[in-house]
Amino acid sequence: MTEGFDTGIIRISDDVVATIAGLAALETPGIAAMSGGISEGLAKRLSGKNVQRGVSVEVGQLEAAIDLRIIVHYGIPIQEVSRQLQRNVKEAVENMTGLNVVEVNVKVEGVAFKEDEQSPEEPHRVK
Repeated sequence: MTEGFDTGIIRISDDVVATIAGLAALETPGIAAMSGGISEGLAKRLSGKNVQRGVSVEVGQLEAAIDLRIIVHYGIPIQEVSRQLQRNVKEAVENMTGLNVVEVNVKVEGVAFKEDEQSPEEPHRVK
């Protein structure tokens, strides 16, 4: 390979960056799920485009900005899991794409409770 050899421009799709960010987010302990907003669901139905749930990205030639909408597990310190999420997503996107991630914004939209957790005095109504 020759140094300084330039055959053209490499452009990484927004969808690729969104997929990488979404997978890195879901691998972060404490994250229950990604949250798709109402406008995202509407955009998916109208355009037919496969929009990455809970992830919005802006990708330039050298940099990327990422917005995440998440649901965390109940009992997990939200600040800690959000900071770890930012680190994980930034590292994954930078390592896989070579883009400089200038910001990872996190919006916590919900808390997930374990479905099988019921208080002892409340028996199951149906079996």
